[in-house]
Amino acid sequence: MEKHTIPLRLLVVEDDAALAATLGEWFELEGHCCDFAADGQHALSLLACTDFDVILLDITLPRVDGLEVARRIRRSGDSTPILMLTARDAIEDRVTGLEAGADDYVVKPFALVEVAARVRVLSRRRTGDVQRLTVGALELRVSDHRVLREDREVELSPIGWRLLETLARSSPACVDRETLSFAAWGDEPPESNNLKVQMFKLRTAIDKPFNTSMIETVKGRGYRLRAADAAHD
Repeated sequence: MEKHTIPLRLLVVEDDAALAATLGEWFELEGHCCDFAADGQHALSLLACTDFDVILLDITLPRVDGLEVARRIRRSGDSTPILMLTARDAIEDRVTGLEAGADDYVVKPFALVEVAARVRVLSRRRTGDVQRLTVGALELRVSDHRVLREDREVELSPIGWRLLETLARSSPACVDRETLSFAAWGDEPPESNNLKVQMFKLRTAIDKPFNTSMIETVKGRGYRLRAADAAHD
């Protein structure tokens, strides 16, 4: 488990008490502080008086559901990153969550290490550390869409950039195919094998000229981007 030098204040909005406790224990071991809400109305009350670094928000909540909570947060002008926790894995549900104001989502049941990775990414996003994404020797310069690996420029198409940025923001966690497809084409994806073709092109650009591969296929789930020295651990 990774230790952080800067503790985060997290709001966990989850009506499953056992899951909320598990998340709280995990993040407290990482050095973070967690507040909890078991329903949407309580969450909104806490947000009215407390600043948080990241909100972990379940969709299915009593009183006010998670989608409405996200909408109200955004309507109020609050830009706190929202990680949606959902058991709904259809692409339409995920798009609805993103349109409501979520920055990212993870589908239940999830691995705690993946949730922690996504929280790290979102917390960096809020502090403004988004102009440069680094995974090992791979660097993405967000402002001008430049990619360098081992200080060598890598040329990517616009779709290749969007796929790589999505992988980098979630690294080292796995990103499922639906998320990558949405990142590349929005809610109008092309033929089903098009993602596979684009990922092959991305691997050719990112991995083929170098001695080690960074992009991995996670069988039955999707893809992940890992630092070259960790890719074969």
